[in-house]
Amino acid sequence: MALNLGNWRVWGHVAVATMLSYLVLAVVMPVEAFAHVKWFAHYDIEQQQLPLRQVLNPVFWQLTATAAVLLWLLSYVERIRLGEIILRSIEDMTADLRPRAEALYRGGTAVFFTALFALGGIILTPELKTEWMVIPWLEAGIVVGMFWRRTMIFSALGIAFLYAYGVATYGIYHMLDYPIFLGLAAYLGLTGLDLKLFDLRPLDVARWAASLTLMWASVEKWAYPDWTYPLLQSRPEIAFHLDPTFYMIAAGVLEFSLAFSLLWTPLVRRSGALVLAFMFVSAILDFGKIDAVGHLMIIVILFGIVADDKPDEQHPPLLAPVGYIAALAFYLVAYYGLHELIYGTSVW
Repeated sequence: MALNLGNWRVWGHVAVATMLSYLVLAVVMPVEAFAHVKWFAHYDIEQQQLPLRQVLNPVFWQLTATAAVLLWLLSYVERIRLGEIILRSIEDMTADLRPRAEALYRGGTAVFFTALFALGGIILTPELKTEWMVIPWLEAGIVVGMFWRRTMIFSALGIAFLYAYGVATYGIYHMLDYPIFLGLAAYLGLTGLDLKLFDLRPLDVARWAASLTLMWASVEKWAYPDWTYPLLQSRPEIAFHLDPTFYMIAAGVLEFSLAFSLLWTPLVRRSGALVLAFMFVSAILDFGKIDAVGHLMIIVILFGIVADDKPDEQHPPLLAPVGYIAALAFYLVAYYGLHELIYGTSVW
């Protein structure tokens, strides 16, 4: 059904408001919310989580409902002329990066594992420590594999081995924080062999892995807010002096919403990836080299998502909030249920 001029103006204002909402989230929400707390504070993954009855409070539902509405609005904007203009602007902005996406991923991987080799004693992220002297040399081998396409498969196998070693050392529950590395391994292996996975391009596999990683990590902010509270007490400016409980709920909702957006249609996912990349890069200014190394690969993958111009079938806008709520319910059940199964803690 055609829209008259008045309706176009109304929806134009709605679209602008939606895009501004994303920018406000990026500017107003302290970027330190995206620093990984396990790298900077004491944690105990086996401890009792904050019960779900306390997590699912009115503030949580208000913020979640707001995020669902924003996803619906941006999904609608994508279907109208203004959405096409915004998407074209993003494509123009990333035109030079798009043909270099593979070089970006290979170069980023080489830099990342060079840093791990130089630091020594790290499996994949700063809190995953090891004394096995073979690991740094395996990481050096992964770097060498980036120089030739045919050897990328060996680097992919090396990354998969590091992940499996992390599972053996720290347990599967801890390593569910980092399926992004399995996505990276899949990207390198599929690219090196010039294959797809179930009709998914290598970049799509990396994108899915990034989304799953960040959605899982966001639940940690609700389940273990006490890990971050000491940091907020010593540096209240991180949360703009907001109530710490509200801050942790809001940070988790923001991260989960942006992570889910990576699974959606081009304008939604590219906008979400752009905001996430901005926030991760900005967090480095406060948390320094550890944060830079730890988040390097997620930043690289996010830049690749922003530059990717693959067209997708458009979904009805209403599916965005429905899918979002379904994903949220799944992750809450999985995060709490698996913890109860492994460690015997209580969900409620």
